[in-house]
Amino acid sequence: QVQLVESGGGSVQAGGSLRLSCAASRYTYSPHCMAWFRQAPGKERDRVAAIYIGGGTTYSADSVKGRFTISHDNAKNTLYLQMNSLKPEDTAMYYCAAGYGGSFCWVRGYNYGYWGQGTQVTVSS
Repeated sequence: QVQLVESGGGSVQAGGSLRLSCAASRYTYSPHCMAWFRQAPGKERDRVAAIYIGGGTTYSADSVKGRFTISHDNAKNTLYLQMNSLKPEDTAMYYCAAGYGGSFCWVRGYNYGYWGQGTQVTVSS
């Protein structure tokens, strides 16, 4: 059973930066893919970025390209999301997820079977 614990959320002004972390533990085999999702009030959960742990390939949503960077530290078993140039529309609960469905991390419907509890990001204008 994979345990994921997020941290690093908070409140910032537009244009600011935050770095989210997701510590993974209690697994025998490293996940194939890890990702960040977000959900704003009244909206569906949306994928933000993903990384193939085995090869390091990264993916990101168009809305965050050039501003957010996903990375993974294998030694620390920790996933990161560096968020720069934050906008009010980035306000959401951010969730870390892990999956063992192979390397196609960005395919719609990829089975991310393990989720963290979420960390809130609020960006004010």
